[in-house]
Amino acid sequence: MTTITTEPAGSTGSAGPSGGWVPSALRRRGSRRRAPYGVLLSFGVLLLVLAWSLAPGLFTRQDPAHGVPADAFQGPSTAHWFGTDHLGRDEFARVVHGSASSVTSALVAVAIGVLVGGLIGLLAGFLGGWVDVTLARVVDVLLAIPSFLLAVVVVSALGFETINAAIATGVSAVAVFARVMRSEVLKTRRAVFVEASLLLGGSRWHVLLRHVLPNASRSVLNLAVLQFGLSILVIAGLAFLGYGDPPPASDWGLLVSSGKDYPLAPWLVYAPALVTIATVLSANRISRWLRNAD
Repeated sequence: MTTITTEPAGSTGSAGPSGGWVPSALRRRGSRRRAPYGVLLSFGVLLLVLAWSLAPGLFTRQDPAHGVPADAFQGPSTAHWFGTDHLGRDEFARVVHGSASSVTSALVAVAIGVLVGGLIGLLAGFLGGWVDVTLARVVDVLLAIPSFLLAVVVVSALGFETINAAIATGVSAVAVFARVMRSEVLKTRRAVFVEASLLLGGSRWHVLLRHVLPNASRSVLNLAVLQFGLSILVIAGLAFLGYGDPPPASDWGLLVSSGKDYPLAPWLVYAPALVTIATVLSANRISRWLRNAD
């Protein structure tokens, strides 16, 4: 005798382990429960990188600038987790000590983008009129130039140093933050509580700082986390091309650039590259989680 199982009308689902029907809502709820594990892992990666940048001496006792020539080109082992380079320097120590420059530079770039771009978007969206038109044209000019090309132009004008690469990356991110902030301010400005505050006698600056800015800055926070990862990638790219601090600095991009000259020691490229990729992907994952949590 054949048994026919049907699903309830108007609903979707799939067969469970015991052959019963599992509603899609339960499966989506289970997916949401599993998602935070990836977020926690991403937080763990970023916290580890931040700890490297703040206290590298807690994670390695090796000298990142001086090595033992007899230990040159040793592969990854318990003595040297990421192997050694052509001068016998411990690659793990160089990656750990180089995180300070990479993280600091990325934070500087994000701060420039948030402060300058956020201020432009805030004033343009709230004041409107000729202010909005003028600032919008400035943002359009910045958006018309590829961000990496703009960063190269700025760092070439300022000088080949990592801090200048951070400033260049921040300048290239101003337009994105300005566009997002302006959009959020325009949406918040039409809210009922903002109009009520103006009708009750609140000044425009009071409404701007007390009501519009706190509500419009939520999306900017998500973008700031995303931009942190992107800034690390851009600064590493600039260091790879030689626009950062010169050797014996140990910026992640510079480590990849110097390691590519030794194809028989691939760990010199893989180690800093994988750390960079893991950091960028973790920042992207956290940014996506923050956006979905709103």
